[in-house]
Amino acid sequence: MRIKGIRWWMVSLVAAGLIINYLARNTLSVAAPTLMKDLNISTEQYSHVVVAWQLCYAFMQPVAGYVLDTVGTKVGFAAFALAWSLACAAAAWATGWRSLAFFRGLLGLAEAAGIPAGVKATSEWFPAKERSVAIGWFNIGSSIGALLAPPLVVWALLRGQWQLAFVIVGVAGIVWSLLWMVLYKHPRKQKLLGADEREYILSGQEAKHSDVGAPKRSWRAMLVSRDFWAIGIPRMLSEPAWQTFNAWIPLYMMTERHMNLKEVALFAWMPFLAADIGCVLGGYLSPLFHKYAKVSLFTSRKMVFVVGALFMIGPACVGLVASPYTAVALLCVGGFAHQTLSGALYAITSDMFGKNEVATATGMGGMAGYLGAAAFTVLFGILVTQIGYSPLFVVLAVFDLIAAAVVCLMAKSTDKVPEPHWTTAGAVGAK
Repeated sequence: MRIKGIRWWMVSLVAAGLIINYLARNTLSVAAPTLMKDLNISTEQYSHVVVAWQLCYAFMQPVAGYVLDTVGTKVGFAAFALAWSLACAAAAWATGWRSLAFFRGLLGLAEAAGIPAGVKATSEWFPAKERSVAIGWFNIGSSIGALLAPPLVVWALLRGQWQLAFVIVGVAGIVWSLLWMVLYKHPRKQKLLGADEREYILSGQEAKHSDVGAPKRSWRAMLVSRDFWAIGIPRMLSEPAWQTFNAWIPLYMMTERHMNLKEVALFAWMPFLAADIGCVLGGYLSPLFHKYAKVSLFTSRKMVFVVGALFMIGPACVGLVASPYTAVALLCVGGFAHQTLSGALYAITSDMFGKNEVATATGMGGMAGYLGAAAFTVLFGILVTQIGYSPLFVVLAVFDLIAAAVVCLMAKSTDKVPEPHWTTAGAVGAK
């Protein structure tokens, strides 16, 4: 038995894992107003809890990427998913900000594998020309997870137990990790993959992705390379925006825009729906720019990043509007913008690094991003009570515009992208 277009089923499985990954991290931000009151946690202490997750996530990303490159996508992703599921559920037993920070730190250590595993899986299962589209589709998992968090947590709160939301997400993650172990295989070993589609996938990959014996640089060699800083600096500058949206939007709606709990549940998911659109549209923009602007595939990725950075001007204007609904709309523009540029940067990373180092490189870039996000969160927790949210949203937009300039000037790729061998089987399932 053969399944046509199975590569799209594989990326759907990755997306499901990312949905649970991001649902686990976003559950806290939605539960924060009630949780902070129940556990007597101040705004500054809440920022410490967020930073605990960010720091653990940041420093673990290159380690997680190295583990994935060493043991493989299948076993590595499943093991990390099981760990983050248990850590998420454990937060239900927190008794104060210190124990909550401890459990969230464990969650950060385990969740660090999510994005590196997703990028590695798409580099295994897709030819170069489809890779940005595949990354866009799996990356919607991050915003769908954030989108689902408000209704889930509000449902739990209405039943008087915010702890229930953490347990539900943990159970879902355990189920997914078991499914991943059963269903995921490399295309060279997947018996359900037809010969034509296998040839289409492998023939369209660069040598550094298709060569089983492709070289792998050490962490040190990668760290001092121009390649790493070309993605590391933009990740450091752009990640604070997404982490701010994830951790602070519900609080912003309640404290700055005076929305009640039901209004938060009604509107807090909207920026993440817009982020989903950014994920998918950004993935398709790259091949469109490549085709119609007559630029290289690699240059088209840069163009998508620039488009996303320009759209970040939207949330920078949030302080200029009086209507809370217009403010939500501008935050939606921000969600769209960030996920557009984020997906482009993952595609650039997969173009620049080979089969045996792409997860490590993604993890190292993620570490740079989350260190930047953690530093900004510390400042955010202090400054938001002194100068408000609006100036800080302006700073986030400036960061992304600088990141776009760095990508355009520093990111280089010398590999020639092969043309995949098109067949009827290869074309099936193209999105």
